[in-house]
Amino acid sequence: MPADTAALVAIWHAAVCATHDFLAPQDVEDIAVMVAEDYLPHTEVWVVLDAAGMPRGFMGMSAANIDSLFIDPACHGRGLGRALIGHARSISPRLSVDVNEQNRQALGFYQKMGFVTGGRSATDDQGRPYPLLHMHLAP
Repeated sequence: MPADTAALVAIWHAAVCATHDFLAPQDVEDIAVMVAEDYLPHTEVWVVLDAAGMPRGFMGMSAANIDSLFIDPACHGRGLGRALIGHARSISPRLSVDVNEQNRQALGFYQKMGFVTGGRSATDDQGRPYPLLHMHLAP
């Protein structure tokens, strides 16, 4: 289990509360358990630290797919997400990501980073009624 798991879960929760107002409260709770118990302990993530060494964001990938990218809302607009995308590009020039359709902030971010929508699913990966846009980095 990463030493920063509690801090990363807190970042995830704050980011979700700031950007995922479409999620039902019970879904936020259920997903938080999955993030804390299933995802973070078993996933290699890249963590962005501030000048004091405190985690301010993280990104996880599976091959060329960005599985997670969450930034502390207090740090939005400071280039942390852009830096993580830059790191992902150094790993794979053919990146993909799934974005909740209702998350306009994330959708705009990925579009600014050069991603385009290539498909759509009516539900999220767990079958919840939150449509996903399947995006990939434009050539």
